Amino acid sequence: MSDYENSGAGVDDELSLPRATVYKLIGEMLPKDIACTKETRDMLIDCCNEFIHLVASESNDICEKESKKTIAPEHVLSALKDLGFEKYIEEVKEAYEEHQKQQKKDRSKKNAKNNNSGMSDEELRKAQEELFKQARQQFQQQQQQPQ
Repeated sequence: MSDYENSGAGVDDELSLPRATVYKLIGEMLPKDIACTKETRDMLIDCCNEFIHLVASESNDICEKESKKTIAPEHVLSALKDLGFEKYIEEVKEAYEEHQKQQKKDRSKKNAKNNNSGMSDEELRKAQEELFKQARQQFQQQQQQPQ
């Protein structure tokens, strides 16, 4: 029996995958002529949660054996191998690399947005302080006006 079944109230929402997302994935994966009951979708969510907790727990054990305090991608890959999921390791590596590329691209966009202003950090900070000052003055003027 899983920890989820023993917990009484079921899985905390914080420890579960978003239902709408999983439902959407299930719908995309199934052929168009196959239906899936709500109970089946819920059971698949439970299976996904169990799998994630299993991999996370094994990754944590590997991390602790290496006297590390943070689970790294290498720990997850080792956990997959130890748990008998080695045939998925290459696909997981590819997904992780794609995720890293996307994060790098997102950071570049954010940095470019800040850099496109043509102002230094100090100039941006001063402009922000001036805007705050103006907003305070407007607020104070509104408070002083009779209503």
